[in-house]
Amino acid sequence: MNEIYLDNSATTRCYDEVADLMAEIMKNEYGNPSSLHHKGVEAEKYIIDAKKTIASILKVDDKEIVFTSGGTESDATALIGCAMANKRAGMHLITTRVEHPAILENMAYLEKQGFTVTYLPVGRDGRISLSDLEASITDETILVSIMHTNNEIGALMPIAEAGALIKRKNPNTLFHVDAVQGFGKALIYPKKMNIDLMSVSGHKIHGPKGVGLLYVRDKVKMNPLMLGGGQQKGMRSGTENVPGIAGIAKAAELIYQGIDAKREQLFKLKKALIEGLNGIGDVTINGIPEEGIENSAPHIVSASFAGVRSEVLLHALEDRDIYVSSGSACASNKAKHPSDTLSAIGLDKSLLDSTLRFSFSVFTTKEEIDEALTVLREIVPMLRRYTRH
Repeated sequence: MNEIYLDNSATTRCYDEVADLMAEIMKNEYGNPSSLHHKGVEAEKYIIDAKKTIASILKVDDKEIVFTSGGTESDATALIGCAMANKRAGMHLITTRVEHPAILENMAYLEKQGFTVTYLPVGRDGRISLSDLEASITDETILVSIMHTNNEIGALMPIAEAGALIKRKNPNTLFHVDAVQGFGKALIYPKKMNIDLMSVSGHKIHGPKGVGLLYVRDKVKMNPLMLGGGQQKGMRSGTENVPGIAGIAKAAELIYQGIDAKREQLFKLKKALIEGLNGIGDVTINGIPEEGIENSAPHIVSASFAGVRSEVLLHALEDRDIYVSSGSACASNKAKHPSDTLSAIGLDKSLLDSTLRFSFSVFTTKEEIDEALTVLREIVPMLRRYTRH
């Protein structure tokens, strides 16, 4: 049996076209984009074209795109850069309890710098209450940061509604969206949704690791985190990662081609997996709203297997060349502690250490889902019997 990769929320396989383009640039178009000679101009053109590609997808101006090393840097730049640049207007920030560590750790840092942070709770479906958000916004609120798609359970936040509410309650409050899991799976238009800043990562959309971008609405006050040669209009100094920038743009272009059909196929896989998991018994599916799975992310399934430790089940699947996750890959290298997201949705404590995340991509097939379910039907009852003894 070939390997079955169901950990696409952690990272994705690079498109062949992306890898080929990057190899070509590294071998032949290797000039420094800041150089004035022909090789530099050739390299700079890749950056200019990449900005145009991304801007076209988001329906924004290409001068509002800043390339970074990934989602974490984009998040840190948005949060710390805007907090420090706007602190005379207020010292209050708002986020949610289910954000990625790239948001929560930076919020904790800002609290140490004297800022006050409100952490919005979520319901069983992993979504915030808009009334909670509205009640939290004050004249002192300078920034709200809410993720588009939860990386662990696939919950979708009410981004458009939140953006409209924020601007109605306090027009000066900036709205940042961590769209690392949502970009490439949903149509996201910052201008239409009142988003001032938005983070994207290349390796979640079949692009390269080590490159991301930050959309920054024109006129937003933000201090750069990296100072130096003044590249990207001083917003992010350092010689640009030309192969990576060309790669993320090509990946974005490819993933948004036929996006509706791709979403439909992902939802078919999600429905098939959930149906099969429910047939195993004593399996809880997390993050599905009452309106149905169409109101959740198409590519993520969080399932809790009563009576089986997630780490044991993960390695049992790995032994059969099936790769899944027990949570956020970025948090897995820390000391073991219950998932903030699973705790926030009120998951029974007995299930916190019994939860796996399955995540798909455009390369995932129905046959792979069927094979994974066949293996799960075999090993879950066996592991439960072993655990009882």
